[in-house]
Amino acid sequence: MTLSLDFFRSSIGKKIIMAITGFIWFGFVIAHMLGNLQVFQGPEKLNAYAKFLKDLGPLLWVARIGLLVAFFGHVITAILLKKENSAARPVAYKKQATIQASGASRTMFYSGLLLLTFLIYHLLHFTFGVTNPDHYTFEYTLKNGEVVHDVYAMVILGFQQLPIALAYIFFMVFLSLHFSHALASMFQTLGILAPKHFPVIEKTAIGLALIVFIGNSSMPVSILLGWVK
Repeated sequence: MTLSLDFFRSSIGKKIIMAITGFIWFGFVIAHMLGNLQVFQGPEKLNAYAKFLKDLGPLLWVARIGLLVAFFGHVITAILLKKENSAARPVAYKKQATIQASGASRTMFYSGLLLLTFLIYHLLHFTFGVTNPDHYTFEYTLKNGEVVHDVYAMVILGFQQLPIALAYIFFMVFLSLHFSHALASMFQTLGILAPKHFPVIEKTAIGLALIVFIGNSSMPVSILLGWVK
């Protein structure tokens, strides 16, 4: 028990927690994006997918709680590591040692806090219908005759509003920047690959981050421009 506590209190233990929880959320973001891209296939497809998720019942809530635990574990660990780094270097260097570091790596902590704000807003908007309750009242009749919540209409109405669409695109920029550095550092932290493979991993991470940005941003952009109605 003491050994476990010592591990989690250590810097390497915290970094491993960061890597694992970050990987969990990256997997969720990809799955979530693929599911939401069904908006391009019309209301029947997206609403049937939303019903499938809802029919999971307790399993859906287990997944949601697990994701929240992973997210807040990620954020709390990031804050603890930030404090440790600040305590280890109370006086700032005269010349920044991170001058060659990427913008993504230098802003990881702050982009993470910004993404926490986005998560809360996203849940209030699309999951609980708090920010735009008028978008949450529509129903849709599936081909099998079952009446379900019209998620398709909620998405369309939401992204037809310029401030909401731009806000989501703005957050996707920071989500992609966060992933572009996090995915590469995750492999380094876990020691999965040799250092000689890091350049390839970094390029792959940037490519995956671009896919996340393009995929998630394509929805508000297409709806805002009237390509999806």
